[in-house]
Amino acid sequence: MDILDKALKEGRETLSEYESKIVLASYHIPVTREIIIQKSDDIISATHEIGYPVVMKGCSPEITHKTEKGLIQTDIRDDREALDAFNNIMAGMNGSHGSILIQEMIKGKRELVIGLIRDPQFGPCVMFGLGGIFTEILKDVSFRLAPLEKRDTLEMMDEIKAHKILDAVRGMDPVDRDILSEILINVGKIGVENDTIKEIDINPVIISGSRPVAVDALIVLQAT
Repeated sequence: MDILDKALKEGRETLSEYESKIVLASYHIPVTREIIIQKSDDIISATHEIGYPVVMKGCSPEITHKTEKGLIQTDIRDDREALDAFNNIMAGMNGSHGSILIQEMIKGKRELVIGLIRDPQFGPCVMFGLGGIFTEILKDVSFRLAPLEKRDTLEMMDEIKAHKILDAVRGMDPVDRDILSEILINVGKIGVENDTIKEIDINPVIISGSRPVAVDALIVLQAT
């Protein structure tokens, strides 16, 4: 894949969020609509194309913990807020060679995590579990070796302790398990077909209505 080869030739170990989502989208994994910009002159056209409210993020292969560094602003509702967010995020990037990612704001109360690790002995393994801020705290996850079949993905969904979050709860629609299953299968496929990918971290996957959408993503590379 060209985007992976280019990053490795540049001596990089990670893809930016924007690049990571390009890889995911090429495997039919639902991702946020987004536009990447470098200068303030492009803010208005980009935000209007996406449509308010938007989320703005610092975007660079050098930046992996955007929230902790204050490089994410959400629920931006007009041009003035967008300009202020651009300036604040750029100032917080401390000279990193980065851009600003403007993306649609996905609304949903349920957050999942999907990932991939490449085990030295077993090869690519797919992870699924409770996402957002609870990923590190609760560690409520399930693993399977890739490649996956649909029955594997359905078992993974039932194995997490918080599996009822996928059902109709508190007036929310049940999660579309067919789409979720395809995402898990395709994450495994990415690992099987691309030896240069060491890790994939998609967190959060927000449930919008019944549909899972990858809102943030990071791909870690390794030379082969």
